[in-house]
Amino acid sequence: MTFRRSSDRLDILMVVDDDFDTNALCQTLLENGIDCRMERCVDGTEALEYLQREHGLLSGKFIILLDLSSPQVNGYDFLTTIRSDPKLRRSVIFVLSTSSEKKDINAAYDLNVAGYILRTESGVENLQIFRFLDAYRSLVTLSDLMLR
Repeated sequence: MTFRRSSDRLDILMVVDDDFDTNALCQTLLENGIDCRMERCVDGTEALEYLQREHGLLSGKFIILLDLSSPQVNGYDFLTTIRSDPKLRRSVIFVLSTSSEKKDINAAYDLNVAGYILRTESGVENLQIFRFLDAYRSLVTLSDLMLR
């Protein structure tokens, strides 16, 4: 799905299995006119297959938003695989989780995530999440995964 406002766009690969979360995030983009192209994979297996192809509709510079509790290949296994792949290890990954357990947070950072975003059940912070990711993309030079 594509949400456009200008030519300068945020590209996100979302690895989230929950349809409600996905719909809430997409609704936030639409309601606020956030210029974003987003691809969704429902689990780590699908995301790894997607990343090992030509990245679909995303540019070579994108951010991965990862739900740690995805089925099949869980978030930690996904991170371990990504970080051991020479072509994908530079991926910028933010974890999206409802777990505030120190062990979960530390395990994610041990696998070199760019950040751990703690979600509440209300979803009120969705706009803040996208504004943060857009600001991050604007300020930080992302590695181009297409250049191998």
